Parts: sequence; structure tokens; C-alpha cells
Amino acid sequence: MTIRRLRTLIAIADKKTFSAAADVVHVTHAAISQQMQSLESDLAIALFDRSTRTPELTPDGHKVVLKARNLVEEYDNLVPMALGDGGLDRNITLGAIRTTLTGLTPKAMSILKSKFPELRLRIRPGLTGALFVDIERAVLDAAIVIKPNLVPSGLTFRELAKEPMQLITSMNETELDPLKLLRSRPFIRYDRNTVVGTLIDNWLSSKRIQVSEAMELDSPEAIASMVHAGLGVSIVPDLAVKPVDAVAVRRIGLGAGAPYRTLGLIHRQNEVKKRAINELFSALSIAIQSSSSD
Repeated sequence: MTIRRLRTLIAIADKKTFSAAADVVHVTHAAISQQMQSLESDLAIALFDRSTRTPELTPDGHKVVLKARNLVEEYDNLVPMALGDGGLDRNITLGAIRTTLTGLTPKAMSILKSKFPELRLRIRPGLTGALFVDIERAVLDAAIVIKPNLVPSGLTFRELAKEPMQLITSMNETELDPLKLLRSRPFIRYDRNTVVGTLIDNWLSSKRIQVSEAMELDSPEAIASMVHAGLGVSIVPDLAVKPVDAVAVRRIGLGAGAPYRTLGLIHRQNEVKKRAINELFSALSIAIQSSSSD
């Protein structure tokens, strides 16, 4: 019996199929099957009922999974527990969505580094979906993301802030009614492949607003620049921490029922660098609180 086989067993329990688990542990379906056969041989019990099309855990299998989770977590925390550092003297690789890269992320990292100067930080930008995958694959230690409808099993989402959507126009715009503006001005759409873009699109549909789409962009900075130049209006998040050099645009609330995104920190439940992740979350929270009081 090895830790590797126990990780594979847990992945199967979480993902329900051998094929899905293979993607998580980065081996082939055949290798998954071979590992489980070896584990069953080591333990001398049947972990799976193979009479069904998709093998299912037996009652004994479910019991072993519970014990396996504890064993794997203890194994992962062996070094941090022995050294007492919780990951604070090593590299932390943090993923971050683009809208936090010029406001929240640098402010929070400055707070964290001032407290723990020995901590080595690496920042990797990305979209929420891709960052979730990188967390599951242990490419990242944690990531600042937008909360999806369903948080994958084995991951923990810790809320930081709710950011309502708002309409932005050029500073020369005289109309202040957001619905009139959306119906009468060119619309610069936030990329619909993102969580925010989907939120905005669903809200527009719920209000039966037909927009005249001018362009679709995946960069909030580019959207603001286009709006600033008078090329249209757009809907973007009201960021919890504003960029220092934000482009000047007029910001108008969308009223009752405005959509919002939930910003938070995601990490694995059995994360080895627990103290470092907790300190990271604390720095992010302090950055947001200090910005709201400015």
C-alpha cells in the first residue's frame, strides 16, 4: 500500500469514475485500474463492485476512503508539522484573476511580504476556470478567483468580498439612467467565456435589454479605455480594491437586483502550507478592509 494509491482511491471517490480520476492524478485509465487492483490485493478486501458498468465503491471501500483521507492529510502535513513553519519559509505560487492584478493582489502581497519578508511569492494570472484546474492539479498553492456555482470536491473557497456590477460611461456622458444608456449606446461586452461575462449576459436577458454590441473584450483595462474614449458603455465589477492608475470613467449603479460576483481565495482542503495560506487570506482581507475605509 502506498500514498500514491490512496490518493488515487480518494480521487475515484470524489470524481465517481476511473476516467475522471485519471485526469486528476495524471495517469491513464489502465494505470488507475492496475493501482486499485494492487491496493485491493494489499488490503485483502474488495474496494469496488465491478458488476456494474461503472465500478462503484463497496461499503468496505467507503470505510477505507474515510481512513485514506486522514492518512493522506497526515502525510502531507508531516514536514510542516515537524518544522512548525506551515509553508512560510518556502515558495507560494498564487493564481490571480486579471481584475485583481493592479489593485488587490499587489496591495495584499505588499502587506504579506512586510510581515514575512522571507516568503517567496510567484504570481500567475489566469481565468477562474483555468485557475481551479491548476489548484486541483497542485500547480498552484492558492488562487484569487470568482466563486462558481459549484465548488469542486476537495477544494475550499473562502469569501473575500462581493463586487456588484456597475455601468461605466465616458465622463462626457450626460444621461444617467443605466437602462436608457444600455438601450441607446454602443455596448462593449465583457467576455462571455468568463464568470463575469455570463453574469452580465444573464442580467441583460432578465431585463429584456437588447444591446447594440460594439465589441467584446476580455481585459477590464481595455474595456475601460474604450469607454473612456467614448466608444460605448459597458458593465464591469465595482472592484473591492481599485487600481491606483484607473482610467477616468463615470460609474453608475444598476439598481436593485444588480448582479454581483463573489471574490474569494481557493485552495485544496488538504493543503500542506496551511499557515501560509491563512496569512495570505488575512493579507487579502486587510487590503480590502483598508480600501473600503479610504
